[in-house]
Amino acid sequence: MADTHYDLIVIGGGSGLRVMSHAAHEYGWKVALIEEGPLGGTCLNRGCIPSKILIHTADIVEEIKNAARFGIDAKIERIDFSAIMARANSFVDEEARKIKEGLRDNKNIDFYNTRAEFTGNKTLTVGGKTITGERILIAAGTRPTAPPIPGLSGVRYLTSTEALRLTTQPKSMILIGGGYIATELGHFYGALGTEITIVEMGGLLVPREDKDIAEIFTKLFSKKHTVLLGHKVLEVSEEGEVKKVLVEDAAGAKKELRAEALLVAVGRRSNADILKIENTGVKVNKGGYIEVNEFMETNVPGIWALGDIVGKAPFKHGANHEATYVAWNMKEGAKKRAVDYSVMPHAIFSSPQVAGVGFTEQEAQERGLSYEVRRHEYKRTGMGKALEETDGFVKYIVDPQEDIILGCHILGPQASVLIHEVIVAMSAAGGRASAIRDAIHIHPALSELMERPL
Repeated sequence: MADTHYDLIVIGGGSGLRVMSHAAHEYGWKVALIEEGPLGGTCLNRGCIPSKILIHTADIVEEIKNAARFGIDAKIERIDFSAIMARANSFVDEEARKIKEGLRDNKNIDFYNTRAEFTGNKTLTVGGKTITGERILIAAGTRPTAPPIPGLSGVRYLTSTEALRLTTQPKSMILIGGGYIATELGHFYGALGTEITIVEMGGLLVPREDKDIAEIFTKLFSKKHTVLLGHKVLEVSEEGEVKKVLVEDAAGAKKELRAEALLVAVGRRSNADILKIENTGVKVNKGGYIEVNEFMETNVPGIWALGDIVGKAPFKHGANHEATYVAWNMKEGAKKRAVDYSVMPHAIFSSPQVAGVGFTEQEAQERGLSYEVRRHEYKRTGMGKALEETDGFVKYIVDPQEDIILGCHILGPQASVLIHEVIVAMSAAGGRASAIRDAIHIHPALSELMERPL
């Protein structure tokens, strides 16, 4: 028999907090919140927030190193790595503490700071107690995954979680993987002086980006760091404090890499298995991600899921977007709303910065869409020249008959900010290129870059 029955059980202290807040404050429901770690989810504690605080430091270091381009003679006397890490993590820890304190203000919320396991359809064990829920939201996220590399399990390697909490800067680091996690953390550590080597099986870094973006990004990143493309990791070992990685290129040539630190950044995996999801009857796909319909409902009535554990839009803003729909769809008598993923942007906070929304050119080709590319370089704008930006550009994918933006991709300074003009045009103006083209843009602001090619 259950110790307590709830109107809603929320598993996960990230974007699930949004649904919890609506349920407890607006609907007056009795809610259980279950989170084993600190509140705030992956984004606050092990992802977006600490990494961006650290990456801003790396950006400053790069600006100082490039100061000579602007007639400034400057040099970095010392980098206090422990202070840099403390600045990021003290903020993160304080924010997590504030969220926890805020739960005390609502008597409708019971917080279980422990792991949850399903023992039945809507029954869980938490800290020795059994609880049941009329409704359950699974928003328990993902964790770093490790590939089946011989020797890896016997080596003290880092994932992104540990890399954001180091207190001593390694002199050298090998990163396995060439996606956004590897290139962001590679940028941070590399800018601060760590010798970076990235090993990527594919032919380009950030391979999910538009090909033109990925090609230029790879070229620029490779000028700063050692990048081994088309290389397979055969074996990993450890000799004292040295990590050894045996790699092989496409021609079969082998070489051994050595470094103080090894960071594995090849992706993430669903936490559904940790929850013993099989005891609920909830379906998962081959990758272990929970299957949901357009309303974020699982196949089991009364059980919803959102965020990274679903894998549809594995970004914090994606999970927040889904949470808004879930909070509405759970309401008694509400006309359910299907989640709209049609305008889901993303950004990579590396050097150079990258952002995108909508179709890449390759996706447009695969779908047989009628399109044309409209492109403009930073250096052809006044502010781009002021920044001495020679490589950055914006690339639009446009339906020429309808004058509709199908996609937009940016490489260069402030890409993650500039993309928002396109997001609004695609979300609120049906993607009409004229929404940007006909708007007055401040001269010579960097935003002129977005108007010029349209």
